[in-house]
Amino acid sequence: MTNNKTLEEFLSDETARGLEPALATVVRGLAQRCADLSGHVSRASALGISGDAGSANVQGETQKKLDVLANDLLLAFAEGCAHVAGIVSEELDEARCFEREQKAPYLLVVDPLDGSSNVDANVSVGTIFSVLPFIGAGERPRAEDFLQAGTRQLCAGYAIYGPSTVLTLTLGRGTHSFTFDWATNQFVHTADALRVPHATQEFAINMSNSRFWEPPVQRYVDECLAGTNGPRGADFNMRWIASLVAEAQRIFSRGGIFMYPRDNKEPRKPGRLRLLYEANPIALLMEQAGAAASTGTQRILDIVPDTLHQRVPLMFGSREEVERLVRYHDEPQREQFQSPLFRERTLFIR
Repeated sequence: MTNNKTLEEFLSDETARGLEPALATVVRGLAQRCADLSGHVSRASALGISGDAGSANVQGETQKKLDVLANDLLLAFAEGCAHVAGIVSEELDEARCFEREQKAPYLLVVDPLDGSSNVDANVSVGTIFSVLPFIGAGERPRAEDFLQAGTRQLCAGYAIYGPSTVLTLTLGRGTHSFTFDWATNQFVHTADALRVPHATQEFAINMSNSRFWEPPVQRYVDECLAGTNGPRGADFNMRWIASLVAEAQRIFSRGGIFMYPRDNKEPRKPGRLRLLYEANPIALLMEQAGAAASTGTQRILDIVPDTLHQRVPLMFGSREEVERLVRYHDEPQREQFQSPLFRERTLFIR
């Protein structure tokens, strides 16, 4: 619980503790754009901005009208903020960089509307963002200036547009939650120093891809499904929303593990989620709340990106479960994991 201070008061307190005022300005502006976008999302059908936009992004994914609107809102904010030198977005082919009278200290990376494929079904969607330092030599950033490991993030967060509009934020000193109060048009501090339980009996994964999973993931899920009679000795619940912010919000509220592992469905793709503006911000938020985030073989925040839209496997949530998955990846694997539920049987008893 908190004393219900506003986001503005929270940022003022953090500035008094050493937060750069310029970074506070960037966070304040991002929060306002998220509040604006929440209003658009809630009224999309009434405003005629629901449905497909008739275009695709750089990844070849069909864009929703709200994808385009969200990207335009955040791009306009970045361009108008003197502290932001450039922005990378899921909806932009390349980095967009700006001319400034003085060198701006920050780079912004965003997924403007995460989970937008679900927006017409009225499923929760959101915005993911991260702020990186601009440490390049020039006045104007280049693409390679964005290719920093997640450990370099100065700030990360997401806003979820659901029954409530909630902003989850870290400035590197814990993970905090703010709920938008439509009566006062302000974010109110509603959860201080979030902690994700280390253990869980709930997992989230897209079971339709099970035939493509690698053996460590098959083993983990099969053990969970085996329940009290299996090696885990406990019943597990399974969830899948297909909205990263909604999956993260559930884990912050009650624990759990989310898995979007590498698979052999499209062998040329090392993973499905984007490192810079999806995996890294979520990983930092999780680690700041005592949870963990990994590809299965590597800590997410240690990866130095190769490209702006690089994809990675992503597994995050309750630390004990993530560590178990990592251990399964480390162990020597048989050619194919034998499920405890579907072992080969013989007619002959020895």
